[in-house]
Amino acid sequence: MSKDITILSEVQYMVSNELANQYRILPKFFSKNTLELYVDDSNNNEDTREELELFLGKNVAFYPMDTSEIEKALSIYYRKERALSANKSLNVDKGDFLENLLTEAKSLKCSDIHFEVYDDSSRIRFRIDGQLIERYKIEHANYLELVNKVKIKAKLNITEKRLPQDGRITNESFDIRVSILPTLFGEKIVMRLLGQDASNIDLNTLGLQKEELESYLEAVKKPNGIILISGPTGSGKTTTLYATLRLLNESRRNIVTVEDPIEYTLKGINQVQLKEDIGLTFSSALKSFLRQDPDVIMLGEIRDSETALMAIRASLTGHLVLSTIHTNSAIGTISRLIDMGVPSYLIAETLNLSVAQRLVRKLCNYCKKETKCNLKDFPLNFIFPYEISSYYKPTGCNQCFHTGYKGRTAIYEILNINNTITEEIKNNTITKLASNDKDYKSLSKKAFEILAMGETSLEEIYSILINI
Repeated sequence: MSKDITILSEVQYMVSNELANQYRILPKFFSKNTLELYVDDSNNNEDTREELELFLGKNVAFYPMDTSEIEKALSIYYRKERALSANKSLNVDKGDFLENLLTEAKSLKCSDIHFEVYDDSSRIRFRIDGQLIERYKIEHANYLELVNKVKIKAKLNITEKRLPQDGRITNESFDIRVSILPTLFGEKIVMRLLGQDASNIDLNTLGLQKEELESYLEAVKKPNGIILISGPTGSGKTTTLYATLRLLNESRRNIVTVEDPIEYTLKGINQVQLKEDIGLTFSSALKSFLRQDPDVIMLGEIRDSETALMAIRASLTGHLVLSTIHTNSAIGTISRLIDMGVPSYLIAETLNLSVAQRLVRKLCNYCKKETKCNLKDFPLNFIFPYEISSYYKPTGCNQCFHTGYKGRTAIYEILNINNTITEEIKNNTITKLASNDKDYKSLSKKAFEILAMGETSLEEIYSILINI
């Protein structure tokens, strides 16, 4: 066959994961109680047809396909690690649909589940390795029932359909943050899957290179000051903070955190959930923290001038402060603090380290393909740190479910605050210094390095090369 098999989400649920892999079939189309199935040439016989009609309760029509095409489509649409119980199809009509959906999402290492409703359709999408993938289409009547089930589990008001709502579902192995937003055609739900236990998060496994890890640990060892980690949503900032807290978590230290939400729990650390509706904000929590005799303070995010100034003052009075901030680079963090009204001399005195990070997908080692370097494929204004003759691009195979990628890694831009940089911060000339510093590596340089090493593709880091 010349083109790949495409399975529509509205018929995918009609065939369970177990059935698809056992009989090597894929649903094509359903009409008038007849389910059309792609089938492996080797299974195209009357006995198989009769067995499937018995299992599915429908008439079955076969469309024979090459083994390679069936194999490829099965690895995309019916991944073998999908942890559904035997003979259960993810059918929204069944009472256990939501429970099975959450189990599947967890097994596929999904970070978010999106429930979306439109004029003539409703769908569910998974975010896997940072990318949204449509998994199911469902009927409007079933969608309304599903929304109510989610609300009940999250202890939300099922009669309120006009205002946004936020809740939380506690599962055996993970927590779920629920956000409900009224839209034109109904309520949209986003469920963020949160790991409960941070005991296995280790700084050594996050992607920091040896020199970067040494610089980071040196800053963390200081008894006071502030460490700021920047990056967009979903760049791994919180994971880096938790790995740091795990390292600092000793009986001789009093560690307090305020977060929105609490994504992991760590025994021995006092964690506070932000509740802005009753006045428990980052700044108000920080005021209370200073009366709790803390050694280490972690703020989930610096969002405004008041919080920024209080964090700086806390670090001046003998506390180690860890937090995140939304900027594009480690240098941009300093400019952002100045824009928030923090005097540059206070930044110079208190900032131990400024870190920027991104998450990028890693190429599958089984199928990545080397391609000749074409300068026209790179952003126009990108300055090459050095020449490369080739790099790798994604292809897709059964090992990576034909995505071309397997797993993610973090890249870091670290700005060490030494005496020279301290003076430059005071004089507000830090940008010029960093651009002329041979030891300083921006995110774009780091991204280019992992491209040159064959760990990722150009398309995966293109936006980093543009924005930095």
